[in-house]
Amino acid sequence: MELTTGAILRRITETPLSTAAHKLATIILDGIAWKDGYNGLERGTAAFTLPHLAEKMGVSRQHLSLLLAELASSALGLLRWKPHGKFAPWLFRFGAVDNLAPEPDHVSATGDTSLSRESKNKMMFAGKIEIGAASNVHRTPWGDLIKAAKTALPCWNVDTQVIWDAFRSFNQVRGNAEVPAGYLLGFMRKWRATKPNQATAGELRRIAGHNPTPQEKAILDLIKAAPITNRHFHASDLRRAIGSAAYAARVIAISAQHGCSTFTATLVVHGQAVLEGEITR
Repeated sequence: MELTTGAILRRITETPLSTAAHKLATIILDGIAWKDGYNGLERGTAAFTLPHLAEKMGVSRQHLSLLLAELASSALGLLRWKPHGKFAPWLFRFGAVDNLAPEPDHVSATGDTSLSRESKNKMMFAGKIEIGAASNVHRTPWGDLIKAAKTALPCWNVDTQVIWDAFRSFNQVRGNAEVPAGYLLGFMRKWRATKPNQATAGELRRIAGHNPTPQEKAILDLIKAAPITNRHFHASDLRRAIGSAAYAARVIAISAQHGCSTFTATLVVHGQAVLEGEITR
């Protein structure tokens, strides 16, 4: 089936939603670009500012946020991200309809361009992935797929190589030599883009409690060797020294070893590097 405006509209009407959420979904559908480059957008993507959407809906920003959350958790799988800065519009995409199953009993007579006509929009993660395969993602069949798929996922602003390194490390620590290719897409969909300072504040307070374990004390000692305020400089220096792939692998390994957040693991990696003379304090 060629995916059309009519097909998405049919999916919207078939999805259990509140009346207001149905209206919001059709407004977003109306703004979708069906040709690459139309309004500067990728095919299948719409762009709105939240004030504009709230005005078109006639609701408050708070109510709009609730409706967007309803669409995101529904079978439509609404995705939104803002890749172009604070004042740029949000980009929207119905993530669940990118992989619609064939519907032989339904035929759309519209002349819309298919969202999935070209392979770059099909996100076909098929086959098996050997975890011990090439470390350079661009020498594998998965690089282009990751790059195409991540635009509508939580990891949209993460380098393709970093995603690949994280996925390989995630499976290596679990002893997986080979996994279904679909696991890679699932891994990207569950990517967590946390706010480091907020995520770590509570964690560090817990670790620095009255009776920290020897392991927690060791973590704190390493973190003290690389002050938080200099973390961006430390990250840049260490990436230049060992490479981005090795840097990401170290962070993932520490996070898995100590069961701590990515941000805390990053500080530990920086502290180790300072103590071992790889970078300066």
